[in-house]
Amino acid sequence: MFIQTEATPNPDVIKFLPGKPVLEQGTRQFATSDEARASPLAEALFAIDGVAALFFGNDFLTVRRSPESSLIWAELKPPILAAIMDFYTSGQPILREVEVKTDIVYEGELGQIVAEIKDLLDTRVRPAVAQDGGDIEFDSFDLESGTLYLHMRGACSGCPSSSATLRQGVETLMKHYVPEVKQIEAVI
Repeated sequence: MFIQTEATPNPDVIKFLPGKPVLEQGTRQFATSDEARASPLAEALFAIDGVAALFFGNDFLTVRRSPESSLIWAELKPPILAAIMDFYTSGQPILREVEVKTDIVYEGELGQIVAEIKDLLDTRVRPAVAQDGGDIEFDSFDLESGTLYLHMRGACSGCPSSSATLRQGVETLMKHYVPEVKQIEAVI
């Protein structure tokens, strides 16, 4: 098995491409070792000293290094690569249980606006952000204030350039195609 690695715009995050599917659909973030109990792979990675958070995408995963750790990536990569290889040779499922997510149902004019927003996110924003090892997910939209709330995940969460991406890229795109969007806020 050959696992590729890529740097991300966030110096504390590296993207790992195992050459096999990670998640069949959706994404999953693990911010604590308690959350990691949902995945054998996440548990194994959190057992490595210096690992602070994980993000699983369709064909990649990102690992966030603890800012307090004195370990450099050259020291962290080998045990991370070994844990990923061990997981894929074990034949275990990536998740112990599948989480069913329920979305807010928007109806009428608001439903059409939210559908446009989600379509733009899925077709234009998420593929570009995934290249950098992250994801942006729709949270909610307040028509009265024109505020679109989005979750920044993976390498994007806490990245120094994520607020610029959100403001200059995503907000500009949304305002252009969906005039009801007046501002974007990141949900933590």
